[in-house]
Amino acid sequence: MHDARRSFAPGDAGEAALSATLVDLLTAIDSRASALKLMEPGPTRPHLEQIMRAAVRAPDHGRLRPWRFVVLEGAARDKLGAAMARLSLAKFPQSTPEQLDGERRKVLRAPTIIVVAARITQGKIPEVEQIAAVAAGVENMVLVAQALGYGAMWKTGAAAYDAQAKTELGLSAQDQIVAFLYLGTTALAGTAPPASLDGIVTWTK
Repeated sequence: MHDARRSFAPGDAGEAALSATLVDLLTAIDSRASALKLMEPGPTRPHLEQIMRAAVRAPDHGRLRPWRFVVLEGAARDKLGAAMARLSLAKFPQSTPEQLDGERRKVLRAPTIIVVAARITQGKIPEVEQIAAVAAGVENMVLVAQALGYGAMWKTGAAAYDAQAKTELGLSAQDQIVAFLYLGTTALAGTAPPASLDGIVTWTK
């Protein structure tokens, strides 16, 4: 089994490869930004599987495997669009048909949408830790999508918390949707904000 922690002799090719891998990882994290606009094509089936496999490599307390994925492509995206329009009408009863159609069409912003949810197992592992495992997985998905040359947008919204929408998408009403992950070819890239630690770290000794 390969051990990335093993020592290398100065000038060893393995040392150079490990260093390059580390640089690639740090660059991917430091440059991560949501795409502002996506277009066709979306990820291939092998790439989608690779992206989802990255999610299940996230830390998973108790090895409960809480991740659940629903891949929406083509007309299947309309299920989510219809739920978004329904919920928008409930919130804004005076919405015009044009406004509701705009809600439905939001799902067309990406050729592929992966619904990422947490299926909670009742027991000694707190629910928040199971949701955290899924959220950590989504970040892995975003980084792998970026490494494969795709853009990504991590979205939620009212449909993520609506029991009817969950069942319409093929999930359980009790599942916790963590992300609607929009994937496609980047048409307009976003800009990574500064990774400032100002005001968020307390150092203790």
